[in-house]
This record gives sequence, structure tokens and C-alpha cells, in this order.
Amino acid sequence: MPSSQDSFVDSTPTSWRAALRSGAFLTPARCRAYAWILIAFGFTMILALLATAHGNVGFDGQPLGTDFSQVYVAGLSVHEGAPALAYDNAAHAAHQKAVFGPATPFYPWGYPPLFLVVAALLAFLPYLGALVLWQGLGLAAYLAVLRAIWPQGQGPVLMAGLAFPAVAINLMHGQNGLATAAAMGAGALLLPTRPLVAGVCFGLVAYKPQFGLLVPLALLAARNWRALLAATATVLVECAGATALFGLDVWRAFLGSLAFSREAVIEQGGAGWAKMQSVFAAIRALGGAVPLAYAGQTAAALVCAAVVVWLYARRADPRLAGAALLTGALLSTPYCMDYDMLAIAPALALLAAVVMERGALPYEKSIMALAFVAPLLARPLGSAAPIPLGALSMAALLAAIARRAARTGGAA
Repeated sequence: MPSSQDSFVDSTPTSWRAALRSGAFLTPARCRAYAWILIAFGFTMILALLATAHGNVGFDGQPLGTDFSQVYVAGLSVHEGAPALAYDNAAHAAHQKAVFGPATPFYPWGYPPLFLVVAALLAFLPYLGALVLWQGLGLAAYLAVLRAIWPQGQGPVLMAGLAFPAVAINLMHGQNGLATAAAMGAGALLLPTRPLVAGVCFGLVAYKPQFGLLVPLALLAARNWRALLAATATVLVECAGATALFGLDVWRAFLGSLAFSREAVIEQGGAGWAKMQSVFAAIRALGGAVPLAYAGQTAAALVCAAVVVWLYARRADPRLAGAALLTGALLSTPYCMDYDMLAIAPALALLAAVVMERGALPYEKSIMALAFVAPLLARPLGSAAPIPLGALSMAALLAAIARRAARTGGAA
């Protein structure tokens, strides 16, 4: 069986079709060069934002780490004894303008109350300090998970992890994609050997419940009762803690805010269709009505669920099952942004580990390369034309994982 790094990037193509089939255009030298270019590009963009900022506000009038501003202001609301006001759009918008200036755009807070605990802790720090700490901890956890997935050749895997375009997107948005990718990736990796820890990791992602739709199905299919118990207990403890700290009113406020999240953000594409990477957003961007978009998203979720259940029920190679769970978690929800695609990085690492051992199937490397660059291209391409690159790349990746499991028997 091939085991060297060159087995992942070999041969010389005679045509574009042959190149795409073999993935031979992914030579080691090119992979390193592309990685350095992407790292330099992301670093330059972030440095430019910092260099042109005035205090906590960027040159465009938006807070640095844009989306993080709503987290910070929600934390301040907790400090002021009014956590439920984070779910009052008018009050939350006024609070943001008071903190960052009257020209500040509105960033709605739609997270469950359990995430208010994190927001309140971060709000003890000055804004930039909180932003740096949050992103730094997330980045460290994300890279640690990638190293654990692929312990051989940690230099290349860390380079690839930093080069993954969703990292820079997440950092510029001040989002929590790094933490989500780390927790989901750790859960998928540890499930076969440390199910209790894996369950806790899955439970920690409850602040973004849309990404947990497939987790119970996977754990039930795997008959991994300890992981299921740990995940359930983690979510219950988080919810109980939030209730003890903030009371029941904050849950009523959260439930009342869901209509805005559904109608304005998801159904009407308040963040922009190009930024959203779901099947739902793809159908809406192409002119489809809301019912059609929900039907398409439901079909996609059912396919994802079927693939994940099939892999876990048949005791497939846990790396393939984990990669499918991570990919399906994003593809099965209507609410997935380009920075959320960070969870594709551990999925790619898990699949790449299998490819390194067994050699690549036709078009497998090219599909993986597409999934890798998709976060960089999806938003600009979607802004120019209704081309749902993010959803297409994730669907192709899930299909590639299922094909490999079917052809190789999936066993580890």
C-alpha cells in the first residue's frame, strides 16, 4: 500500500481530464506553493484591516471582527442584568451603536442562551482583547484537532490547516467556526476510542444546534450509547446552567427571536445568498420559492442522514464515517455560512488519511481540492452569478466519501 506523501500527489497528466481523474496536478511543490500563497493572502487581508482601523472600528465603519461585536454586546447585556435584551433587536441594535458608534450596522444575536455564558465571560475583557482571545483559543483548538487526526508530518498538516481559506474568513468575521470545527472534529475523531469525551465535544456544539441534526442519528446507528449519553448530558447541563444564571425569561426571549432568524436571515437571505452555502440558499438564489427551497433542503438532509447512518451502522472505517458526519452536518441544514465550512477541514484530513494509506480513487483528489478552495471562491462567485459552489463542493465530497466506503468495504 502507498504510504509516502508522494502517493497523495503523484504522476504526470496527459490531458485535463486525466489530470482531474488522477489529481496529478497536486504535486508536492504546488501544494506547498498554494498553501503559502493562501496563508500570505489571509494574513495580508487581516493586517490591512488592522492597519486601517480606528480603535475598535474598521475603515468601513464596521467593528473589527464584525460578527463578534454582537457576541460582545450580548455579554455586556448580561453584565447589566438584562440578558434577554440581547434577543430584542431594537435594544440590541441600540446597544451596538452605543458601544461602536452610531454608524454601526446591525448584527443580530440569535444564539441559544447557553452561549450567553461565553459571551459574558468574554465581555469582562476590552473588546479587542476578547476578540483576540476568542479567535486565538479557537485557532489553537482547531489546529490541535488536525494534528491529532494526522500525527505524521505535522508541519504539512498545520500548513494546510492555516491555508484553508475558511480560517481567514472566520478570523475577519470574528466568528466561532474555529471552535465549531474543533469540537465537531474532535468528536468524530474520538468517537471510536473515547466515546464519553466525544459525546461531550458534540454536546458543546449546542450553541449552533443546526449542526447537530445528524449527531444523534450517527450515535444511534453506531449503538454508541456512552457517547449519546455524554452528548445529551452535556447539552442538559449547558441548558440548566443558562437557566440557573439567567432565568426562564431568556429562553422565552430566545424562542421569540427564532421567527426573525427564520424569516429575515434564512428565508429572505438577510446575510446575502452568496454568503450562505446551503442547498436552501442555492435554490433561493436561483429564483426558487421558499417552499421549494425547504423541499430541496429536506431532500438533501435525508440523503446526508442516509449516508451517515449507513456508514456508522455498518461499522465503516471511523475516519470515513467521521468525515461524512462533518460534511453532512453542514450540508443538512439551511443555515450554513462560508465561515462555517471550517468543519470541512477535519473532514478532509480524515479522508486524506485514508487516501494516504490506500491510494486515491479516480477524481478523489480533485474533489478534495475543490472542497478545500470552495470557501475562498464561493462568495465572490455567488455574488457574480447564482452558482452554489459551497453546496456543490460539499455534496461532491460526501459522494466521494460514500463511494470510497462502498468500494473498499469501509473497514479500518
